[in-house]
Amino acid sequence: MCFLYMADSEDAGKWRDCLFALAPELEFRQWPDVGNPADVQYLLAWEPLIDLADRFCNLRIIYSAGAGVDQFDLGRLPKQVSLVRLVDSAMADIMAEYVMFAVLALHRDILVYQQDQLAGRWQPRPIVRASKRRIGVMGIGNLGSAALVRLQPFGFQLSGWNRSLKEVPGGCCYVGQDELEAFLGECDILVNMLPLTPETNGILNATTLGFLPLGAGLVNVGRGAHVVERDLLAALASGQVSGAVLDVLAQEPPEQASPLWDHPRVLLTPHIASDVQVEGGAAVIVENLRREREGVSLLNVVDRFKGY
Repeated sequence: MCFLYMADSEDAGKWRDCLFALAPELEFRQWPDVGNPADVQYLLAWEPLIDLADRFCNLRIIYSAGAGVDQFDLGRLPKQVSLVRLVDSAMADIMAEYVMFAVLALHRDILVYQQDQLAGRWQPRPIVRASKRRIGVMGIGNLGSAALVRLQPFGFQLSGWNRSLKEVPGGCCYVGQDELEAFLGECDILVNMLPLTPETNGILNATTLGFLPLGAGLVNVGRGAHVVERDLLAALASGQVSGAVLDVLAQEPPEQASPLWDHPRVLLTPHIASDVQVEGGAAVIVENLRREREGVSLLNVVDRFKGY
C-alpha cells in the first residue's frame, strides 16, 4: 500500500511519523518523489493535479488537506476514487473554540470597546444577558454541531439552518431555502459554517443580510465566497450589521487597499479558525484502511451530488 503526501511540506514529517506509528505497512511518499505512480493508492492533497486519473491509475482515495472540498472539481474525479474529509473531534473542538470567541466578542461589544480604547474613550454600554441573545448557525455538520454544543451552556437562544433537519441543542432547526428568511430574522448573531457549493456561493448578500434584525452581528468561518463583501460593507455602513468577525475572505489575504483591513467594526483573522489535525487526520486514514479491508463504508466520504 502506498500513500502520497502532497500538502504542506513543513508538516510532512509529522504525517510520516504518525502514519508509521499507526500503520507501518503503509508506504509513505512525499511529492514530487512519487516513484512509480501506479503504486499510489491513497493521496493527501490540498487540490489534485489536473491529470490525476491518468497519472495515478490505481488511486482509491483522495484525502482533503483542508476542512472544505470546494477546491476539488468533483466532476473530474474518477468514479472509482473517493474524496474524504479529514474531520475529527479535535478539529471540531478547535473550530468551536473560535466560534465561541467570535460570538462572545460580538455579544459583549468587544469590537466597539477596542475602538474606544484606541480613541481614549471610556464609555460603558448596556449588557445584554445571553438568554436574551439569539445565535443562529448556518450549516449543522460535524463542525456546526460541535459549535452549537459549546454555545449552549452560555444560555443563548440557539437555532440552526441546514439543508436537512438536524438537532439543535435547546433550539430549533430551519430547513431549506423556504425557511431561510425566517431563520435569519431570528439571528442577533449569525455564524456561517456552510460548505461552499454552487447553491451557497454568495448566499450572504444584500437581500439576505437585510433579513437579519437591525444591528445583527456576523461570524464567517465557512468560505469567503459565501459573503458578497461589497454588500457586507454596505450593511455595516447602514448599521444593518453592527459588526463582523471574518476568518475567511474572497481573496486571502485581501488587497492592501481593501477597506476590511482597518474597518472599525470588522475583526479579521487569517483563516485560522481550525485546520486538519495530524493525529486525528491520521486516525481517520487508518480507520478507513480497516474499513476497506472489511468492506465497510468509509468515514467522511464527500457526496458528489451535494458537494460536501
